[in-house]
Parts: sequence; structure tokens; C-alpha cells
Amino acid sequence: MHAFTRGWVLAYATEPPGPGEVRGAAGRWLACRPAGGRLDDPVLLRHLLWIAVATGKPLQLHAGTGDPAALAGFAARTAGLGTDLVLLHGYPDHRHTARLTGAFPHVHADLGPVLARTGARAAAVLAEILELAPFGKLLFSSGAQALPELHVVAAGVFRAALDRVLGEWVGDGAWSRTDAQRVATMIASGNARRVYGLAG
Repeated sequence: MHAFTRGWVLAYATEPPGPGEVRGAAGRWLACRPAGGRLDDPVLLRHLLWIAVATGKPLQLHAGTGDPAALAGFAARTAGLGTDLVLLHGYPDHRHTARLTGAFPHVHADLGPVLARTGARAAAVLAEILELAPFGKLLFSSGAQALPELHVVAAGVFRAALDRVLGEWVGDGAWSRTDAQRVATMIASGNARRVYGLAG
């Protein structure tokens, strides 16, 4: 699993850079970088992005930090290569992220970072995502960082949002309780186990 936090690099990622371009960029970056400095060269980031795609392992992309059109272009370019893309931090572009999961078989959306940032609106945002994304493409994670307690809080927010949305649909007669339980299990654990190849 690889995660790329600089979404803007996708604008230049429709093709991997050539060997000469990579060597030149690496030489310039090594000569000028400060001690402990972060890698921020777009050519090298593009190179690493395509190396990650070549591994065939799920590739996490921070979708909320870049250009949605560039993300769609990268998804189109990587279709059929055998690497799943898992989009993180889709909010406030969560509708676009949800559409991408429906448009490309290898694109999935991680709900944790989205719901962790929407607080009281979590159920409404989740309902919008469920209206557009295939249920088998949505993965729960806590999206939490730092304090361990935040993982517990995030799980509670997710559970409450999912219960509210699916409960309303069951109450309205749109879904059966069996369908709601099946989809809840898929999103809560089943989809992540499948995408990341986890046992059990």
C-alpha cells in the first residue's frame, strides 16, 4: 500500500517520466535539498507514483488536495493495469470521488477521512456518497491520526452515520433489513478485506 499526499502531481502523471528526466531531476534535488527536506520534485514524485502503480498493490491517493479532472485522467490512464486506486480525503469533492468509483472498476473510496471531517453532517455526506458510488467500492477506515482515542471516536461517528442512513431507508421501505445489514458489512469490513487482500 502506498499513499501520495500531493494530489497536484497527478496533473503531470498521465505518463511516467523517462530515465533521463528522472536522473536529471534526482541530481538537481540531491544537490539542492536541505538536510531532512521532503521530496517535492514533481518529476521524482511522478516517477514514484508510476513505480507504485507497477507493484500491483493498492495505491492510496489523497483526492481532496488536487485537481478532480487530473485525478479522473490518472484513473483512466491506470485502468486495466492491475492496481487498485483508493481515494482518501474526498471531502468536499466527495460527489466527484463517488462518481469515479462508479466509472472505473479499479477505483475505490475510503470513507474514514471524509466522515472524520464532516462532524454533525456525516450522515448527510454519507447518504450523498451512497447515492452515487457502488456499495462494493466504499471502505471504512477511522481516518484518525495521533491520539488513539480518535480511532474510537471515528468508528462511533461512522457507525452512527451508517445506522442513520440505512435505518431511514429501511424505515421508508426502500430497503429490506437484510439488504441494509449486507451493505453495512461490506462497507465496514468486507470491501477493505477484499481490496487489501486481508485474511478472514
